[in-house]
Amino acid sequence: MLQMMDEGRTPAHWVARHNHHSERFPAVSGGDDSPIQIALVNNMPDAALEDTEAQFFELLENAAGQVPVKVKLYSLPKIPRSDRGKEHLKSFYWDLDDLWNSRFDGVIITGTEPHHADLRDEPYWSAMVEVFAWAEQHASSTVLSCLAAHAGVLQADGISRHLRHEKQFGLFDEEKVNNHLLTTGISEPMRFPHSRWNELREDDLTSCGYTVLTKSAEAGVNLFVKKRKKSLFVHFQGHPEYGAGTLAKEYRRDIKRFLREEKPTYPNLPHRYFDAAAVRLLNKFKERAMRERYEGLMAEFPEAVMTNGSESPWRSPSIGVYGNWLQYVVSERTKRPSCAAAASPRAWVTWSR
Repeated sequence: MLQMMDEGRTPAHWVARHNHHSERFPAVSGGDDSPIQIALVNNMPDAALEDTEAQFFELLENAAGQVPVKVKLYSLPKIPRSDRGKEHLKSFYWDLDDLWNSRFDGVIITGTEPHHADLRDEPYWSAMVEVFAWAEQHASSTVLSCLAAHAGVLQADGISRHLRHEKQFGLFDEEKVNNHLLTTGISEPMRFPHSRWNELREDDLTSCGYTVLTKSAEAGVNLFVKKRKKSLFVHFQGHPEYGAGTLAKEYRRDIKRFLREEKPTYPNLPHRYFDAAAVRLLNKFKERAMRERYEGLMAEFPEAVMTNGSESPWRSPSIGVYGNWLQYVVSERTKRPSCAAAASPRAWVTWSR
C-alpha cells in the first residue's frame, strides 16, 4: 500500500495508489527486511513534476515486490517554478540541506528541460554537481535519468553530448551489450521510450571507463554504468519510468509549440507508438496545421488518440531493470555501517505489499 505521511496532505495521485492492485513480480530478496530508503531528486518542470512522481512511484512499487520502500522527495533549486509548483514543493519536498544530513540506500536524479546548449550554464548546475558529489559518498547506487545522465558524465569525465538533427522520439528496441546484474533475466529485445534532442556516443563513454549495457541500432546507447567512489552510477538516456500516455502528451505539447511559432518545424510522430488508426487522424491534423498555423487550432486536435496509443511494451523490462537495481541496493546494504536516516516521518512516502 502506498502512503504519504505528511499530516494529512497527500497528492491525489498517491491517494489513487491505495486502490491500485499492482502486478506481482518476484520479490527483492535480502537478509535485512528494513525498508529500502530512496531519495528521489525530481527536477522536472511544473507541467511534468507530479506525473514524474507518479511514474517513479509506480515503477519502484512494482519492482520492489514484497520489500517495503521509502521514498523522500527533493528538487534542485533555481529551476523555474510557477506559484502552484512552488506550493507543491513546499508541501511535499525537502531542501537539499536535509539531503546532506540524511542517509539513503539509493538515489534517483531526474533531468529537466534545458535552456542552454552547455549544461554548465544552467542555473541549477552547481547544485546538481553537489548532489552528484554527495551521492558518490553516501548512496550504494545512483540513477541518473536523461539530462541528469548527460550532466553526470560531463561533470565527471568531461564528456559532451551531441545535438541531433532530429529529436530521438518514440519506442526503440535495444539489445544487451554486456552481461550485468542490472539486465539479468530480462528478455531481448527490450523496447524503451526515448525523448531527447541530444545524445551521448558509445566511443566517448567506453573510452572513459563506462560499461554500456544496452543499445539500439536506431537510438544508440541507453543504459550504461560506472562506479564512482562508493556508488554505482546507473545512467539512462531513455525513460523506463514513462507512463503509457507520456509520449502522447509530449507530442501534443510540441505541436502546440509549433502552432505558437515557438518551434520552427512540426514534430515527428513518436516512433512505433501510435496505432494505425491514430496515425491517420494525426496526419490529417498535421496537414491542416501546416495550412492554418495558429494556436486556436488545438481545439480541433483529435483527443481520442491520447488514449489510443501504446500498450506500454516497456513496462516489463523497466520493472526488471529496477527490480535488479533494488536487489543490488539490498546486497550492498550489508557492506555498509548501519545508519538510519534521521528525518521527520511526515516527509516519507511509504509503501509495502
